[in-house]
Amino acid sequence: MDPKNITRKEAIQRMGLLGLSPMLPKFVKSFPPQKKPNIIMVLCDQYRADACKREGFGLDTTPFLDSLARSGTWFNKSYCAFPACVPSRTAMLTGRFPSATRVKSNFNIQDAAYSEDMIDAVKAKGYKTGIVGKTGHSYLRYHPERFDYFKTYTHLGEPDTDDPQEKKFNAYLRSTHFYADFKPAPFPPEMEQSSRIVSDGIQWIDSIRAQDDPFFLYLSIPEPHNPYQITEPYYSLFPPEKLPPLPAGVESLRKKGKKFTMQRRLEEMGYPGFDQHIARIRSNYYGMMRLIDDQMKRLMDFLKQRNLYENTILLFVADHGDYTGEYGLIKKGAGVPDCLTRIPMLWHGPQIVKNRLPHDAHVSNVDIMPTICDIVGYPLPDGVIGRSLWPLLTGQEYPKAEFASIVVQQGFGGRDYTSISQLDPYAEGALAKGKHEFDELNSYSQSGVLRMLRKDEWKLVYNMQGNGRMYHLTEDPAEINDLYHDERYRDKKTELLQDMMAWELRTQDPLPLPRQRYIYRGDKRNYWTPYNDPDVL
Repeated sequence: MDPKNITRKEAIQRMGLLGLSPMLPKFVKSFPPQKKPNIIMVLCDQYRADACKREGFGLDTTPFLDSLARSGTWFNKSYCAFPACVPSRTAMLTGRFPSATRVKSNFNIQDAAYSEDMIDAVKAKGYKTGIVGKTGHSYLRYHPERFDYFKTYTHLGEPDTDDPQEKKFNAYLRSTHFYADFKPAPFPPEMEQSSRIVSDGIQWIDSIRAQDDPFFLYLSIPEPHNPYQITEPYYSLFPPEKLPPLPAGVESLRKKGKKFTMQRRLEEMGYPGFDQHIARIRSNYYGMMRLIDDQMKRLMDFLKQRNLYENTILLFVADHGDYTGEYGLIKKGAGVPDCLTRIPMLWHGPQIVKNRLPHDAHVSNVDIMPTICDIVGYPLPDGVIGRSLWPLLTGQEYPKAEFASIVVQQGFGGRDYTSISQLDPYAEGALAKGKHEFDELNSYSQSGVLRMLRKDEWKLVYNMQGNGRMYHLTEDPAEINDLYHDERYRDKKTELLQDMMAWELRTQDPLPLPRQRYIYRGDKRNYWTPYNDPDVL
């Protein structure tokens, strides 16, 4: 056989016969087959990482999750791959950055490119699979047959219900115009979607707990995303007059650039007088967080009652954050500030070490899929770019330099829009004539290409035209004072630009792999740092 025409599979087989190690290593199983842990992944939508006591926030929004984090491992340098729902969720499920999945907007769900995803991995290892909650912003919506249990909720209710009370709640949510309610929601806490989603998950676990198979449950909670609404007693827990001050107000917009000022103008057009509502919106948002926290406690108490607690891994994470008044804005949209890009990530369960303080690694939700693969003992599929966090979670040795920085992507491409007059916002869809509505993920906020790098206490933002901003987060957590052109930090800027370039190369899509002869050199956990050899170049 001509060696030039040998296939990749045949080459790997030949290496095995020769006693050589192909560069597609298998995992060492982390758990014996009979003791595979159950896995519950809770994903909240538009949930800020910093609005909790464990990060120094002034309100007690998450007392249970704070205690759970301290009895597990949590990260305060955890970032989303992209600060928008569909790109972020696709990245999380596939372990691939949006530049690889080709999903760089909320309108490219069906374009997701990958070889195998998180669901493939757990199903291949014998897990029962369930998903409850917001399924619409993921390609999974098209494949309910992949799950043993599949139940959909949206931001505006549970679509497939015959229950009269649930239909009333759906109608109530629609009446908010996807914005907010400045009075308490006229329903008990049990009717709120975070409560019902957890109840559905509990019922499904109860229905399968007599079986021997482990389970993987994905709870996709639509809150605290808008519509910002919450029932009592949560509505009154954090009154507007007692809220902590904002890190940065509307006066900072002039320093944040045109996209931020366009976002403010469009919000004013869509929600006239919204500025006077920001305090109540913040109150509702924190109340929604507290209700979710209570539901997480209810879920974990249920696991204890059913003797499932000791063998269940819980991951609590978000797809992105929310301005919640910062810069005089609400929702999400323009830019890559930490309030949108930094996300909570905590892991709790068997073999996961306890860390009262946050882990110092820089991580991404792209790392979740390879971590799940590592846990269940499934080889990393071709094309995965994220890295397994399992050694970090279990106290094993790992290359520290591998997690010294992390990158975030943003933008669907093309030239930036720099003025509202360049488009008709009503024809574009950002605004709706005759209605108080505003879609913040629009051509204005999502145009162009941005990259963001976080390293230690520094942050670099860079766009496709070679324009940059740089912030020292210790001194400037709200990212107001741009140091990019400050000569005192020239060496730091060079360092961050070099790291960003390395990340840009690393996140290039390796798919499709060569069809013949060439053998891809991978790593069982996707760690590149051990192979850092400057003599190669």
